[in-house]
Amino acid sequence: MLYRYHFSRLGQVLGWVLLALSLPLAARAQTSEASAAAPDTVQGWRRGGVGTLNLSQVSLTNWAPGGQSSLSVLAIGNVFAHHRRGENTFDTSLDLLFGTLKSGKARMRKNDDKLEFNAKYGHQFTKVLYYAGQVNVKTQLTPTKAIDRPDSLLSAFFAPAFILTSIGIDYKPNDQLSVFLSPVTGKFTVVASQTLADAGAFGVEAADRTADGRIVAGTGQRFRKELGAYLNVKYRKPLWENVVFQTKLDLFSNYLHNPDNIDVNWETLISFKVNKFISSSITTNLVYDDDVLVPLDQNEDGVPDSRGRRIQFKETLGIGLTYKF
Repeated sequence: MLYRYHFSRLGQVLGWVLLALSLPLAARAQTSEASAAAPDTVQGWRRGGVGTLNLSQVSLTNWAPGGQSSLSVLAIGNVFAHHRRGENTFDTSLDLLFGTLKSGKARMRKNDDKLEFNAKYGHQFTKVLYYAGQVNVKTQLTPTKAIDRPDSLLSAFFAPAFILTSIGIDYKPNDQLSVFLSPVTGKFTVVASQTLADAGAFGVEAADRTADGRIVAGTGQRFRKELGAYLNVKYRKPLWENVVFQTKLDLFSNYLHNPDNIDVNWETLISFKVNKFISSSITTNLVYDDDVLVPLDQNEDGVPDSRGRRIQFKETLGIGLTYKF
C-alpha cells in the first residue's frame, strides 16, 4: 500500500511538472522572431525593484445571511541587480512576502510569509549557453504558531531554511527564458529551532527517545544534506499591453535517497497593471517534497490528527498599490 501511495503521488507530481513545462514552451512557440527579445548584451549594472501593498476589508453589521467581518494586508517586495562585464554575468534577487489576516473577533494572525534570496554567476561560451553557478536560499521572516495552540511552534526564521548550491549549464536564448540544469547540486535543510529539530520537522533526523518513548531534548539534528540533480526553469512574457505572465519551476532529485521522488516547487504570477500605481495579481505556488510531512485530518473533525506526504498548493489574488523603481 505504501508503494502504491508513493507511485500515485509521484504520478500527480509529474503531471503538474509536464503541465508547467508545457506553458513556457507553448508560449515561446507563439513568439515570432521579430518580437523575440535579444540576449542581454548591455555592459555594467542594471538594478530595479517593485513593492506592492494589497488590502482587503469586509464589514458586516446586522447582516442576515451571516458571515464575519475581516481585514487582510499583504505586502510584497522584490529587488534585483544584474551585472555584465564581457562574457561574465552576475544576477542577484531578493523576494519578500508577508501577509496578515483578522477575521471576526479573532486576533490578527499571519497568513503568508516568505523570504527568498538568489544569486547566479554565468560565463557565456556560446550565443545561448553559459557555464553557471547558483545559490538559492528560502526561508521565512517570523514564527508561525498553530491557530488553536498559540504556544505550539510550527516554523520560524531559518526553521526551516532550504539552501541549494548548484553548478551546471544555463540556456538563455533571450531575456524571457532561462533553463538551468545542474547535475551536481547540494541541497541543505536547516532547522534552527531545537524544538522543531527534536520533532524531526522538515525532514531532519528526530531526537533520540528513551526506553519508555520520551524525547531526549537536544538530540535532534538541525541540519540535513542531500546531493542530487537540479533543474530550474524561468519564463517571463507580456501577454497583452498591461498583463505579464511569469513562472518559475524548480525540480530536485536526491541521488542517494529515493531519486524517483522528485521535489517540486512551481511558482506562477500573472500581473495586471491598471495604472502607474494600481495593479492586481494572481499567484500560485505548488510544492511537493517527499521529506516534508504536512498535518492531516484523517477523521475530518477539523483537528489534525496525523502527518503525511501531500501536494501543497497556495493561491493568492490581490489588488493594491504598486511602486516600481
